[in-house]
Amino acid sequence: MAYLYLAIAIVAEVIGTTALKLSDGFTRPLASIATMLGYGVAFFCLSLTLRTMPTGVAYAIWSGVGLVLITGVAWLFQGQKLDMAALVGMALIVAGVAVLNLFSTSISS
Repeated sequence: MAYLYLAIAIVAEVIGTTALKLSDGFTRPLASIATMLGYGVAFFCLSLTLRTMPTGVAYAIWSGVGLVLITGVAWLFQGQKLDMAALVGMALIVAGVAVLNLFSTSISS
């Protein structure tokens, strides 16, 4: 169940971040409300995740997957350009999250 809560948290955070860009400095009411709701759901679900998952693991997954998803959304819908350095950097972050989750025994709650 922790991974489901974490997945919901990540998607909600990506929605909140996308809406944050669209809020134009909180000058657009609907996008501003979507930002607050997205982050509210994200942090609530992350808090449920942390009941059973170590903080380091949860945060590594949250940040790595969230970074790749929000970058993809920005590339697809907001015209963000991705050069080779950006792609390599994201690949290294994903690799780091994978190593942390698969091989580290030092992560604790």
